[in-house]
Amino acid sequence: MVEEIKERYNLDAPEVISAMLQTPRDKFVAKKYRDIAYEDRPVSIGYNQTMSQPYTVAFMTNLLISHGRPHFAKAARGKKVLEVGTGSGYQAAILSHLFKKVYTIEIIRQLADRAQKRLKKLGYKNVNVRQGSGEWGWEEEAPFDAIMVTAGIEKDIPEALIDQLKEGGVLVVPIGEGSDKVMTKFTKGKAAGPEASGPEGKIKSQKYGIFNFVPFVSESN
Repeated sequence: MVEEIKERYNLDAPEVISAMLQTPRDKFVAKKYRDIAYEDRPVSIGYNQTMSQPYTVAFMTNLLISHGRPHFAKAARGKKVLEVGTGSGYQAAILSHLFKKVYTIEIIRQLADRAQKRLKKLGYKNVNVRQGSGEWGWEEEAPFDAIMVTAGIEKDIPEALIDQLKEGGVLVVPIGEGSDKVMTKFTKGKAAGPEASGPEGKIKSQKYGIFNFVPFVSESN
C-alpha cells in the first residue's frame, strides 16, 4: 500500500509513511472488507460513511504536518491536533504517531462508540474520542496546533474551528459543492502573511487538487 502511494503519486512524506506502516488498516474495517483494506480505495464503514483511500489519508496528513518548516512532524510530538470526523478511527490512529495528543469528534454515535473501543483495544492511549457535532470543535481542549476535517464542507468553515486554531496553526479541509472537493490548507495568524483572507483576515488558504468526500454532517442537518 505505502509503496504504491510513493511510486504512483510520488508523495515524499517519510514521517507520514512511517506512521502508516505502524497502523494496521485492516483492524479498522469490518471483516468482510479486510481483503481490500490495503488497496488504494475507500472502504465502507456503514451509515453512508467511508474510510478514505490510503493516498487521501497520506496527502491530508502530510499537508497538516508540513508547515513549510523542515522536520515539523518531530516537533509535533509536543503538540495537539483536532480531527473532525472520526469515522473508523484510522485517521486518528495515524495522527497519534505524529502528535502528542489527538482529539477526534464523530457525530454518528455508533461510529464514535466503535472507534473509541477499537482504538482502546489497539492501545492508542493518546487519542480522545467524543460523540458530537464537529462544527463546535472541542472548546475546552483548545487551542489546537492543527485541525483536520475529514468530510466535505460546501462553503463556510465553522467559525468555532478557526477560533480554536492556535496562532500559526494549520487547518486542512476539503471544500466545494458536490462530492468532488478541493483540498484546502488554511494557515492562521501571522504565519498566514500579508495575503491573509477569510474571517477578519485571520487565515490564508492554499488549494491542492480534487478529492472525493462524503458531506460534512452538522447538528442542524
